[in-house]
Amino acid sequence: MTHNLRADTIAITGNDGDEIEAYLAVPTDVERCGSIVVIHHMPGYDEATKEITRKFAAHGYAALMPNLYHREAPGAAPDDAAAVARANGGVPDDRLVGDVAGAVAHLKSLPSSNGKVASIGYCSGGRQSLLVGCRLPLDAVIDCYGAFAVVDSPAESPVRARAVVGEVGNLRGPVLGLFGAEDQYPSPEQTRVLADALSAAGKEFTFRTFEGAGHAFFNVDRPSYRPESATEGWREVFAFLDRTVA
Repeated sequence: MTHNLRADTIAITGNDGDEIEAYLAVPTDVERCGSIVVIHHMPGYDEATKEITRKFAAHGYAALMPNLYHREAPGAAPDDAAAVARANGGVPDDRLVGDVAGAVAHLKSLPSSNGKVASIGYCSGGRQSLLVGCRLPLDAVIDCYGAFAVVDSPAESPVRARAVVGEVGNLRGPVLGLFGAEDQYPSPEQTRVLADALSAAGKEFTFRTFEGAGHAFFNVDRPSYRPESATEGWREVFAFLDRTVA
């Protein structure tokens, strides 16, 4: 079923009480629904990720994407804001967690909220989705090809990111991981390390690795897009959400 929806640019309270920009999409023909925080990829708060946010609302979930680069470049084009963020080494983890906590609070305050919230992230956002799942009481976590979850970013990388794998024992909800067999960030070997850590911690998780897909295979506006893998990946996402937060 495709739901009617409304999408708006709003302001939410983020880390340290800062007011930041966010994109909210909600179904308008439901009384109660689950919610999801959408964590954008390194290229930023862009049209492709806003389309993803609306897709969740069309499937009956309230979805909110905070602009993680709002402080660095308020009102800037996504590419320009992402360039500033990269130059600064990326989004600090503590600030990211605070901004997502603000997004969770906003979603739970909606009249339609059933009190359950998941997170999803792509690329750098995949790692960040796993991170917030370890540090916030989320009901479910989706990691789409998150780099540097089990290894720190290399010294030459413009982004400073530390491995999250050591925190997975703190996860409250189940994890869905969607990966490409031809990706190197993360590589299939790194994905197996993460799976082993989740197993050792006794956590519920489901991982899918798609043959013929590399990094960013969900990205409809990039050469990396793989329609068959993305379509199957979306089926996995909505089946997972139906089971955990609907």
